[in-house]
Amino acid sequence: MTKAVDIDWSKLGFNYIKTDYRYISVWKSGSWDDGKLTEDNTLTISEGSAALHYGQQCFEGLKAYRTKDGKIQLFRPDQNAKRMKSSCRRLLMPEIPEEKFIGACVQVVRANAHYVPPYGTGATLYLRPYVIGVGDNIGVKPAPEYIFGVFCIPVGPYFKGGMTPVNFIVSEYDRAAPYGTGAAKVGGNYAASLMPHEVAVKKGFADCIYLDPLTHRKIEEVGAANFFGITKNNKFVTPKSESILPSITKYSLMHVAKEYMGMEVEERDVLIDKLDEFAEAGACGTAAVITPIGGIEYNGKLHVFHSEKEVGPVTKKLYDILCGIQFGDVKAPEGWIVEVK
Repeated sequence: MTKAVDIDWSKLGFNYIKTDYRYISVWKSGSWDDGKLTEDNTLTISEGSAALHYGQQCFEGLKAYRTKDGKIQLFRPDQNAKRMKSSCRRLLMPEIPEEKFIGACVQVVRANAHYVPPYGTGATLYLRPYVIGVGDNIGVKPAPEYIFGVFCIPVGPYFKGGMTPVNFIVSEYDRAAPYGTGAAKVGGNYAASLMPHEVAVKKGFADCIYLDPLTHRKIEEVGAANFFGITKNNKFVTPKSESILPSITKYSLMHVAKEYMGMEVEERDVLIDKLDEFAEAGACGTAAVITPIGGIEYNGKLHVFHSEKEVGPVTKKLYDILCGIQFGDVKAPEGWIVEVK
């Protein structure tokens, strides 16, 4: 029997909602415990926790989707598990085994299945796994203990009235240092982005474009998302750099472009002064899947791609196919879907 929840699915945004259960596991004395589900959405940690003082923490974001026949499925959780292991390694935190990560996500979705929005609403159940360094500590060193948690919230479709292109401005700030933590999903990267984002919004843009921190000549990220462009000869191009977060959505779109749409795919440098090679452009990530880019302002000049008003045909098709896979309407590649039973 499915428990009913009093939610107007059409009015969901991207806001914290306390759901019934979340998963918590603790690492101490060299190993993770078995973990458990709890109804308590608060953590009690030492005032000396390394997560508070030295930013020793990382997180992930993924979604559960309701299909037309009522099933619930996770999209590529193994890739989130791999990326979290990489983030943990970078910050000297104990890794979460892949099967533990996926198992925790499945448990949380199963326990909160009544919060997975109905098919057709465009809404989804967003999962937020995280690892934080805790325990009594004050020196700059790895924490003595760690917490791995997963909680979930129902979220609305990113584009309430359909996909609309938005404009971005190139930032003079850096998102991450060369050879720093740019490729890890750690809170410090996001804290550093708050002010550049606010500056861009005050100037009338959706967010900012970050250039590579070493030369300031190449596009790296678009706000908290990855960049892609469709060239005038129909190639899918996305930046390559050691300081870009490896987006699971981006790599999924690269596969869709090549295998479903027959496009050539290139991961390479994207020079900020060569924007005219692209007919369309977009930002991609878990929240929106794709945010179409209408134009990019650089050195006081706005470069417009396909249109500031409507989505380009290739971008729209990429979006439709990937969303179709996520919601179970398009056949998924082997291993991309984990059904929650």
